[in-house]
Amino acid sequence: MLVSLLGALGLLAALAVVAAPGARADGPTEPVRLVLATAGLHWEDISPEGTPNLQCLADRSGAGAMNTTSTSVISTKRQGMETLRTGYRGLAAEAPRTAGVPNPATDQWEQLPVPTLEAGDPSEVADGLTSDAIVLVDIGSVPGHHDERRAKALSRLDATVGEVLDAAGGCDAARLPRTLLVSVAATDPENPEDVEQPGSMASRTVGLQVATDSAYPGEALTSGATKQTGVVVLTDVLPTILTSYGATADGLIPGQPFRGTDAFDPEQLALDRSEAARLVDGATVPALGSWFVPGAIGIAILLIPPLARRPRLAAVGRALATIAPLALPVGLFASLVPWWRADSPDLALTGVIWAGSALLSVLVLAGPWRRHRAGPVGVSAALVAVLLLGESATGSRFQLSSPLGAQPISGGRFYGLSNHLFGMVLAATLIALLCLFTVVRTRRARVLWTVGGGAVVAVVCVSPSMGADFGSMLTTLPIFGLLAVLVSGIRLRPWHVLALGAGGAAAVLGVSFLDWLRPPEDRTHLGRFIDELLGGELVSVVVRKLAQNIGMTFGYPVLTVIILLALAASVALLMPGRLRWRRLEALDAEHPVAYRVRVALVAGTWAGYAVNDTGPVLVAAMVGVSLAYLPAVLPAPTDLARSRG
Repeated sequence: MLVSLLGALGLLAALAVVAAPGARADGPTEPVRLVLATAGLHWEDISPEGTPNLQCLADRSGAGAMNTTSTSVISTKRQGMETLRTGYRGLAAEAPRTAGVPNPATDQWEQLPVPTLEAGDPSEVADGLTSDAIVLVDIGSVPGHHDERRAKALSRLDATVGEVLDAAGGCDAARLPRTLLVSVAATDPENPEDVEQPGSMASRTVGLQVATDSAYPGEALTSGATKQTGVVVLTDVLPTILTSYGATADGLIPGQPFRGTDAFDPEQLALDRSEAARLVDGATVPALGSWFVPGAIGIAILLIPPLARRPRLAAVGRALATIAPLALPVGLFASLVPWWRADSPDLALTGVIWAGSALLSVLVLAGPWRRHRAGPVGVSAALVAVLLLGESATGSRFQLSSPLGAQPISGGRFYGLSNHLFGMVLAATLIALLCLFTVVRTRRARVLWTVGGGAVVAVVCVSPSMGADFGSMLTTLPIFGLLAVLVSGIRLRPWHVLALGAGGAAAVLGVSFLDWLRPPEDRTHLGRFIDELLGGELVSVVVRKLAQNIGMTFGYPVLTVIILLALAASVALLMPGRLRWRRLEALDAEHPVAYRVRVALVAGTWAGYAVNDTGPVLVAAMVGVSLAYLPAVLPAPTDLARSRG
């Protein structure tokens, strides 16, 4: 009955969310006639004085900052030009098998009902438009910011754009054919093979590129692939072209058509997106690190017996460890303040993190729950989980280019709960329940809190309009179901575990199917999984995800070390007696439920690792949150000595 209740709660709540209407999908009726392709063009390059023709085109178009990641660490123009044709990132012939790029490549422009023309000069542009062809023009490239040739290249590119637009009737012409301007890559080196090195993660140093679509004047560009205002992906360009002609791709392609959405100043928004994405990585380390250092000191105080025996010092250590994770949700909401516009972005972001974390710290440490040893820890953990879930539940509007949020330059995910965020949510929720169970002592109440908390986490994590995280449901339902069984007093049996696992799989497949029933432009990757399933690609998808997980585990020494430490920590948490961890034994003696919660915590860590393609990142997140909170709830060595005496 308990398993059925969990499954019903998770599935029914998710169905209610999925059934909500999708975003407006209507768009322009005119087909794309002219595509201007370049490389290395950023929104900061476009200005009325320096590039008047580019500025004119931008003013009469929708504006977006575009991700151009490829199958190599740094994207190149030749990769981007192939992406325009195939809809897949990078060169099919050189992409690793784990990238999921079909080889040989298919030129999807052959699906168009009109001829295509790659124009070499403005006269060919005019002829192509007259003959109702779609015209692709390579307008040149812009070298890097430190290249002395950049200014001249920008002027030359702007002049070329002016000539092409004049051949199409003029930038100010009322009937200018629908025109796309896309910077298809960050670089255009003379020897692209020298920089096209494969890697598990894309570079975050190359910057977002310019994308405009004249069908959406005065609007910000978005797409179903990003679901973020002012941000699109290079793989969205091909679906935009095909959809404008009512054509369908040959096979599945990852992108979604451009759409326009209202924005106060679309060009400024695109510039803000680009600047924040460029600066966030460098600013994150001092911003979060400066807050985490006192927390690390607090953890050390609590774990070193001579220090932990000093009551006042131990109280300080508990406070520092308790508030350390509060910087995580603050970092996710950091884009509420435009820190990237400051003269010193690093200092500005640090100020945002410290101000927000300090405010939450007052709430955690000054409330009436401070009278209970586990009270501040429980409230802190609950705040972390609720704020992270709340950001996804409200449409992921704040995390883009915020510390620990979705990074549009890497292009892995633009909305919802990434694996590291889900790891934080899962660990924080379980720690909050552990603290709650020290005061909630009846089995019935503990089961209800577990089921209720698990249902909330499951709904937000898996709902396409919220977290849209496939792997989270495969973890959430079994783990919270496991904990519910453990705290209920029912003896755990193998069929419980099998039923919970099957329930999680059934729930996520059900939600994915309902997402698939929505229009293609509104689907998330949950619904597209059904497309892959129907296309017979299940095995290749599973193999690709496993290969990525294993490659990340052993391809990055830091993550390898973290996995080994997590294994050791798991053993220590489950076997405190054999390892003579007396303080943890004392916690279990006073609150036996603490051991049951730790079983769920360890099981969730490794279940999450197994079912996600970036499992090591999830493990690192769970270890970090758990390491901060658990020492703060351990009995003090002085209390342990008194109990023995």
